[in-house]
Amino acid sequence: MDTITPLNLVVDNVTEMVSIFTDVAMGAGAAPLLILVGALLVTVSMGVFGVLTLGAVGNLFTSN
Repeated sequence: MDTITPLNLVVDNVTEMVSIFTDVAMGAGAAPLLILVGALLVTVSMGVFGVLTLGAVGNLFTSN
Protein backbone atom coordinates (compact mmCIF):
# COMPACT_ATOMS: atom_id res chain seq x y z
CA MET A 1 0.00 0.00 0.00
CA ASP A 2 1.38 3.38 -0.98
CA THR A 3 1.46 6.03 1.67
CA ILE A 4 0.28 9.48 0.67
CA THR A 5 1.66 12.39 2.64
CA PRO A 6 -0.95 14.87 3.87
CA LEU A 7 0.64 17.68 1.84
CA ASN A 8 0.24 15.74 -1.40
CA LEU A 9 -3.38 15.03 -0.50
CA VAL A 10 -4.05 18.71 0.18
CA VAL A 11 -2.40 19.82 -3.07
CA ASP A 12 -4.37 17.25 -5.05
CA ASN A 13 -7.64 18.37 -3.44
CA VAL A 14 -6.90 22.05 -4.10
CA THR A 15 -6.09 21.45 -7.77
CA GLU A 16 -9.28 19.41 -8.15
CA MET A 17 -11.30 22.13 -6.42
CA VAL A 18 -9.89 24.80 -8.74
CA SER A 19 -10.86 22.81 -11.82
CA ILE A 20 -14.38 22.19 -10.48
CA PHE A 21 -14.88 25.87 -9.58
CA THR A 22 -13.57 26.89 -13.01
CA ASP A 23 -16.09 24.61 -14.70
CA VAL A 24 -18.91 26.10 -12.62
CA ALA A 25 -17.73 29.69 -13.11
CA MET A 26 -17.64 29.26 -16.88
CA GLY A 27 -21.09 27.68 -16.91
CA ALA A 28 -24.26 29.16 -18.27
CA GLY A 29 -26.96 30.99 -16.38
CA ALA A 30 -26.49 32.67 -13.05
CA ALA A 31 -23.58 30.52 -11.84
CA PRO A 32 -20.80 33.03 -12.69
CA LEU A 33 -22.77 35.84 -11.08
CA LEU A 34 -23.40 33.78 -7.94
CA ILE A 35 -19.71 32.92 -7.62
CA LEU A 36 -18.75 36.58 -8.05
CA VAL A 37 -21.27 37.75 -5.44
CA GLY A 38 -20.16 35.03 -3.03
CA ALA A 39 -16.51 35.99 -3.46
CA LEU A 40 -17.34 39.64 -2.85
CA LEU A 41 -19.33 38.83 0.30
CA VAL A 42 -16.50 36.73 1.71
CA THR A 43 -13.87 39.35 0.84
CA VAL A 44 -15.82 42.24 2.38
CA SER A 45 -16.67 40.33 5.55
CA MET A 46 -13.06 39.20 6.00
CA GLY A 47 -11.91 42.78 5.52
CA VAL A 48 -14.38 44.20 8.04
CA PHE A 49 -13.61 41.63 10.71
CA GLY A 50 -9.88 41.98 10.02
CA VAL A 51 -10.04 45.73 10.61
CA LEU A 52 -12.09 45.21 13.77
CA THR A 53 -9.58 42.66 15.05
CA LEU A 54 -6.62 44.94 14.33
CA GLY A 55 -8.42 47.77 16.14
CA ALA A 56 -9.03 45.57 19.18
CA VAL A 57 -5.41 44.43 19.28
CA GLY A 58 -4.24 48.02 18.89
CA ASN A 59 -6.53 49.08 21.71
CA LEU A 60 -4.84 46.59 24.02
CA PHE A 61 -1.49 48.36 23.65
CA THR A 62 -2.64 51.96 23.83
CA SER A 63 -3.48 53.93 26.94
CA ASN A 64 -6.90 55.46 27.53
